[in-house]
Amino acid sequence: MNAPSLSWSRSNVVASPSSSFAGSANVNVNVQRSGFSRVRAGVASPPATTTGLQYKKLGDSDLVISEITLGTMTWGNQNTEKEAHEQLSYAFDNGINIFDSAEAYPIPMTAETQGTTDRYISTWLKTMPRDKVIVATKVAGYSERSKYLRDSGETVRVNEANITESVEKSLKRLGTDHIDLLQIHWPDRYVPLFGERVYDLNSVRESVPIVEQLQALKKVIDQGKVRYVGVSNETSWGVMEFTRLSEQMSLPKIVSIQNNYSLINRMAYEVDLVEVCMPQNCNVGLLAYSPLAGGSLSGKYLDAEKSAKSRLNLFPGYMARYNKSLAKEAIGKYVEVAKKHGLSPVELALGFCRDQWFVTSSIIGATSLEQLKENMDAYATTRPLPEEVRADIDAVFRRYRDPAFTS
Repeated sequence: MNAPSLSWSRSNVVASPSSSFAGSANVNVNVQRSGFSRVRAGVASPPATTTGLQYKKLGDSDLVISEITLGTMTWGNQNTEKEAHEQLSYAFDNGINIFDSAEAYPIPMTAETQGTTDRYISTWLKTMPRDKVIVATKVAGYSERSKYLRDSGETVRVNEANITESVEKSLKRLGTDHIDLLQIHWPDRYVPLFGERVYDLNSVRESVPIVEQLQALKKVIDQGKVRYVGVSNETSWGVMEFTRLSEQMSLPKIVSIQNNYSLINRMAYEVDLVEVCMPQNCNVGLLAYSPLAGGSLSGKYLDAEKSAKSRLNLFPGYMARYNKSLAKEAIGKYVEVAKKHGLSPVELALGFCRDQWFVTSSIIGATSLEQLKENMDAYATTRPLPEEVRADIDAVFRRYRDPAFTS
């Protein structure tokens, strides 16, 4: 196969709000992958808006999603139900059509608050046209600490019993009869997670075979409870194995990967996952989470007084890697780049993710409506970021490569 031309970079953009596609009920979309084509019908149409958001096909699915996904993981810890509804309505009214939750939310996880996020979404969802809203959620991966998620009180695994229970409870909490995208929140097998970068051979454990995970996912799809499946916090090997087994055994194919990606966390995805997930290979769409690195790329944590009530300081130890000295040093340099070019730090960080050809959608969460508005407004800045801005970003990157993991 010939190397893909970077001119492909926007070919996965299927519609903008001003196009005739908006509001269309049925559209055929050709998907090119691995030397063959498929035709998909009945693609969910994006809403008609004037915000300038673009919409992209999510992997091999029929889902056409906004380039911003609204993240919800703070709802129930840092947000009231009223505030959650305000964010949901503002996002939807301004073009966002995909909302991401998880059975574990809100974060930080506790038995007392678990599921609150879903219940907040449910009361809003009752007032909305269900076919216009794409609901994404997640089934938890292997966990000894979150046994409260299961009625049995046993270790959480990604097997048929756990997936079935998770889906049933999520549907009940969300007040809906189907989940548009069900993701495995983190793998059942051992992989370095949430800031770990070194693979520890001593941590390898027995795990549920991926084929069994796919067979269990097929059952909830066949029952009409789930439309599509994806993975999160996954590796290149994992994506390839899920894809290989789905093709060889006619099992559901993963259409998305939700991994950490931002100005200060690039290497894990850019080095090899990008090749694995590109349309010509596995065709798995990236839902980039933490594009603002837990809010740190806004620059607010450089001011101790200003950030006293922000997430990383409210929950000591949470996402501590973003508060490391080298990470703060790098963030300070990116803030300088933004200032030099007349951008806010948020516009720089979100514009960077927005412009990456392999990012299908960036997951943006906010603890206030004002933050959400600022984040969404960042997408209306110069598109793409000028070459001189990218050059300055690259200069900082060459000096600070993933500083949150190296300090």
